[in-house]
Amino acid sequence: MSLRTSRPARAGQYLALLCYLVFLAFPFLWLISTAFKPAPELGSLHPTWIPENPTLDNFRQAFDEQPLLRAAANSLVAALSAGLIAVVIATPMAYVMARHRTRLSTAATGWVVISQAFPFVLLIIPLFLVLKNLHLINTLWGLIMVYVVWALPFALWMLVGYVRAVPPELEEAAAVDGAGRLRTLVSVTAPLLAPGIVATALFAFITAWNEFFFALVLLKTPEKQTLPVVLTHFLGAEGASDLGPLAAAAFLATLPSLVLFAVIQRRITGGMLAGAVKS
Repeated sequence: MSLRTSRPARAGQYLALLCYLVFLAFPFLWLISTAFKPAPELGSLHPTWIPENPTLDNFRQAFDEQPLLRAAANSLVAALSAGLIAVVIATPMAYVMARHRTRLSTAATGWVVISQAFPFVLLIIPLFLVLKNLHLINTLWGLIMVYVVWALPFALWMLVGYVRAVPPELEEAAAVDGAGRLRTLVSVTAPLLAPGIVATALFAFITAWNEFFFALVLLKTPEKQTLPVVLTHFLGAEGASDLGPLAAAAFLATLPSLVLFAVIQRRITGGMLAGAVKS
């Protein structure tokens, strides 16, 4: 009887998952379809899923109208730098907070979670004044600092969970075998934390790559603007948009995140037990 009742339940779960996947994939699939449609099909009263006469004109027009490569390079520098710096800072902090639980570390963890509720508008004025005093307004390094500060709390919260999931007995066993603290961290703990570090870096990268508000406020010259800001240049007066080139540029803007996740996702679980094997 339990088997009979579990099959409908499992089928319902798969159906719900399929509906959720369709819900997530629909905007991206429609974006791809729009990017390859010629102008007459974009203005058609009866839109189709698959372009009847696919074309690359939207992509050529997008590159002709806006400096997408330069903007993509700015976004890549800012996102990679923010992800790496956030991980380098958060990893030792997370280890200390997870292994040495005190009232101070508990309060710090709570503050990390609460800080994520602060709206962007509340922070932009203090950040602008601080960066102005440091002469970092309209610079990529100023924007990178903001991205690191914004990603650091959540990165720290994620890594604390990963560190707590590593059994302390493994470190104790390494210490019994004569390994020092540094050797234990490098040979035992670090390989187990690798999936968490990769996942955290990926989160920080995607957050910085897609960020728009801080880049809009802090970067003024066109040469310094990031890709999300440049995409708004395809919007005309009163909300009118150059839909074909905008869809083509937006499709290209999503590719780095997808490619990076496809390359890294196999490594997220690959090193989960690497540090637990004693040679």
